[in-house]
Amino acid sequence: MKTALVQLETEEKPRIVALCGSLGDESATRRACELVLGIAREEGAVTELVDLRTWKLPFAASGFDESQWPDVARLNALVRSCDGLLWATPEYHGSFSGTFKNALDLGSFDEYRGRAVALLGIAGGAIGATQSLSHLRGVARTLHALCINEQVSIPRSYSAFDVEGQLKDEKLAAGLRHMAVQLVRWSKIARSLREEAA
Repeated sequence: MKTALVQLETEEKPRIVALCGSLGDESATRRACELVLGIAREEGAVTELVDLRTWKLPFAASGFDESQWPDVARLNALVRSCDGLLWATPEYHGSFSGTFKNALDLGSFDEYRGRAVALLGIAGGAIGATQSLSHLRGVARTLHALCINEQVSIPRSYSAFDVEGQLKDEKLAAGLRHMAVQLVRWSKIARSLREEAA
């Protein structure tokens, strides 16, 4: 099986999009996204950060006037164009953010099916964002995305980063790097699988 997966990897640069589910100006979630995308670029990926603060999206509901919300089509087109996704969220009240959920709800199977997804959760508490990541894994499965095993939960977000924006905890930093590397690899595999199925 491992040999078959390696054969599916191609030389073309994978495209990875990070969805940041935080609206905070000094967002630890956004900072962590930037770290992951930086590593992905080192691994040969083309990356883009979707900072939802700058996107004008309606509350997901049936019947809204799409002509009044062009960012909905822009977001969904961007997701459809990618091979892999980083889903990053702060943990609020034991789950992922409403902002993140709303962005997902504006899409459908067409956007997420067959894309590799890595999960990143940020929390202010000592336990981390494990509940959010568990919930997101279920959402990814429902959308028929290829959710990779590697995920990262960053606790105590208020003190997790140094002044240069790097993670202080060496084990967390190593885990983040490993996740980013695997996301690039699985993004290539996911693209090949979609091409085979087309």
